[in-house]
This record gives sequence, structure tokens and C-alpha cells, in this order.
Amino acid sequence: MSLTYCAAAPGHLHHGPYHDGEYGFPSSDDRVLFERLVLEINQAGLSWLTILKKREAFRAAFDDFDIDRVAAYGEAERARLLADAGIIRNRLKVDAVIENARRIIALRETHGSFDGWLRAHHPLTKAEWVKLFGRTFRFTGGEIVGEFLMSLGYLPGAHQPDCPVHAAVLAQSPPWKAAVDSGYRGFEPMK
Repeated sequence: MSLTYCAAAPGHLHHGPYHDGEYGFPSSDDRVLFERLVLEINQAGLSWLTILKKREAFRAAFDDFDIDRVAAYGEAERARLLADAGIIRNRLKVDAVIENARRIIALRETHGSFDGWLRAHHPLTKAEWVKLFGRTFRFTGGEIVGEFLMSLGYLPGAHQPDCPVHAAVLAQSPPWKAAVDSGYRGFEPMK
């Protein structure tokens, strides 16, 4: 999303609540992290508005983003997802979501959680994150990784500094702010 999101989103039926209460705010809840990854993967090539409008259908289709349940999906669930008109019926995206749930389960063994894995690698530049995600997950290119991390406060830039939500995000000590406060200077400047 561009920085014009702060000007366009407030008051919008779908963008407004996401902009005002989620975008850029940190979360340590693996279900939230997985949901955001699933939504970002499915947004590739589409508008964010399309994804927000389908968000409830994604929740229903992917068992409320229960990582263990999604990781256990077999061919019957895969076929069900590919036939579900409420979500994005793209074979590569569906397969990536299922496989990424399995990979998150594997990360639990080494880092305790998806959140633990993210925190263990933070801070990194966007380019370093993209390489790490590329080695760890499926269907996670630069834009997907960048938006995923920005949406959860691992990279700066979710809000313009004069956006009222920016102050609310800062009050929650997003990981990028903690890194900057401790002297990290590897983040790319905001555009």
C-alpha cells in the first residue's frame, strides 16, 4: 500500500477499520500472523479492497486461520478451497497457504512460535527479510513480505507521520521502533 492509504482509508467501509485498528500494529498472536500472511499471499495481483471484502470468507474457508487445522488439510480440503467462490481460487496460493501452515508448525520446534521466529530474526532490512522468507515459506515475494512485515510493525512506513493512527501504533512499541530506538539504522527510508 502507498502512503496515500492514510488519506484514503479513514471512513471507508472496508479500508477504514483495517487502517485505523490493524495496519502497522504489532501482534504476537500466531493466528493473527498467519491470517495476515494468508491475506497478503492472496492479495498478490489483486487489490487490497478485494481481499478485505473476502476476509470473512477466508476466515471460514481456512478454519479461522487455525494453523494446525490448515496444516492437516489433505486433498479433500484443497479441492473444497479451489471450489470456494468466496475466496481466491488460485491453486498456487491455496497450496502455499497449506504448506506455509506446515512450515509454521516446524518453526515452533525451533523458535516456539511464528512470532518467536520473527522476533529471533528482527531487525533485518526488507531485502534480508525477503531472502529469509524465500528460504522459509512459499509464495512470498518482495511485496508480499514487505506488506506483511509493515502490517505487523516489523518494518516502518505503514502510516504517514502526521496520520493520527501513527501515534497509536508508536504507543504499542512496534518492533521497528524498538530497533530504531536501540540504534538500528538498516531500514530503508519511507517514500
